Amino acid sequence: MEKPAARPRLAKRAPSASTTAAGDAEKRPRGRPRKTLDERDDGNRRIELINAAARLFRKKGFSATSTRDIAAAVGMHSGSPFYHFKSKGALLYAVMEEGMRSALQRQAASLQAAGLATDDAPALLRLLIRNHFGVLLGPGSDFIPVMLYESRSLTTRQRTLLAELQSDYETVWEPVLQALAAAGQLRGPVKLARLLMFGALNWSVQWFDAKKSATLDDLTDAAMALFIHAPARGKTSSPKALP
Repeated sequence: MEKPAARPRLAKRAPSASTTAAGDAEKRPRGRPRKTLDERDDGNRRIELINAAARLFRKKGFSATSTRDIAAAVGMHSGSPFYHFKSKGALLYAVMEEGMRSALQRQAASLQAAGLATDDAPALLRLLIRNHFGVLLGPGSDFIPVMLYESRSLTTRQRTLLAELQSDYETVWEPVLQALAAAGQLRGPVKLARLLMFGALNWSVQWFDAKKSATLDDLTDAAMALFIHAPARGKTSSPKALP
């Protein structure tokens, strides 16, 4: 009896590109999802995160605020802030750094716009104080209370870098105070006067209420009366109005 003819073997079909890709995807360990186009916008989204973090750190405190809270405040997924900042601590530093850089730019712009004579120390101090109240109590001022109460959560290097920015800001005040002291108008030695001055001004974030209290111009007048002796009549120029 004849044996049946052997069936011809079928050639193996090569896997399609889509099948291979799907298999590779299953083998790869799952990591962070790819950035969306919205998350790659490091400019606007970064600023949104900093502003939201500043508000929440001021309201709830650094420890009580989670990255999930911050992400939710700007409509992001809970892990998305880490595409912009390595950690919550890095975001805390960014809040303070951006705040100080903004304060430096605002101070420089105010002095340039006023166009005051360099020898008119009382008018320059008034301008600096009025601008500082704007930094402390105006829009975008959340970073100041965060700096006052959350600096302990920074690293040593972060505190050092922040201190350099603060020094740059306060250095502008030094020659003005020196000139006032030389004219016998400053109430106290320059170094102590500067420390006490910033301490008093910064503390206003704790008690000032725009709805119940004085205006920023009223605060400036009161501060001037505390820190310097009244100049002779006609010696002080009036700086241009600030927002």
